[in-house]
Amino acid sequence: MSTHHTDPGRDKRGRHGWLMMACCVPMIIAAIVLVATGIVSAGYLIVAVICVAMMALMMRGMGQGGDGRS
Repeated sequence: MSTHHTDPGRDKRGRHGWLMMACCVPMIIAAIVLVATGIVSAGYLIVAVICVAMMALMMRGMGQGGDGRS
């Protein structure tokens, strides 16, 4: 028998985090296309990357509850 126990809620939260990050991919692709075609400046790409970083920080922070789980 295995002594390795996993928390099913933790696995679900991890998948949700990756799903939320995957939702940022179309925004990054759109930013790259808009910058490449000259419609917007390169600053727009920087804003898009900062947005993704902020999303990652928020998703990481959501897992920090006061119940001892992280």
